[in-house]
Amino acid sequence: MQTKAAQDFVPVSEVRDGIVIMKDGSMKLVLIASSINLALKSEDEQQSIIYQFQSFLNSLDFSVQIFVQSRKYDIRPYIALLEEREKAQLNDLLRIQTREYINFIRNFTEMTNIMSKNFFIVVTYSPPVISKAKGGLFPFGKKTAVQKMEDFEAHKSQLEQRAYIVQQGLIRSGIRTSKLGTQEVVELLYRIFNPGEQEKPIQLQ
Repeated sequence: MQTKAAQDFVPVSEVRDGIVIMKDGSMKLVLIASSINLALKSEDEQQSIIYQFQSFLNSLDFSVQIFVQSRKYDIRPYIALLEEREKAQLNDLLRIQTREYINFIRNFTEMTNIMSKNFFIVVTYSPPVISKAKGGLFPFGKKTAVQKMEDFEAHKSQLEQRAYIVQQGLIRSGIRTSKLGTQEVVELLYRIFNPGEQEKPIQLQ
């Protein structure tokens, strides 16, 4: 029995210029979004944000995917930094206080699951598919990944126009967004398919 490689189960064909090209020929652009703590807003502000977000969703004539990534916060880099500060501390009292603080942080994070969250908006564009058939060309058939550079650039432009509409709509709700580059998209996909890995969070520029 012939076994399939792990890559055969991944629906991604390639990542080009920050654009994810799927094996079915569709293209996806990923935006990372800031968050809003509604609990810290007044009731009027909450209603205004909800109304703006509702208006944004109703204005779309294409589908988007909202993806929330929750990961346990990795406190190890912060602990390592504190330990370096402790070693460099010349004052005995401050060194003791730093050690006590390190122990407190360790104990606190062991008892409490501190989670970090990243919010992503996935915008999709499916290029029209033309397949050859008797009597002419018909816009249906099996999709294949975008290969020609001129086709890619044309479809990329359509996708970026959709992404711009999404960004402008979210700005009115007070949400900032930034497009992920190729390396950031690759890291995100790696985390999705390797959930056990500890990685640094993607930062919004």
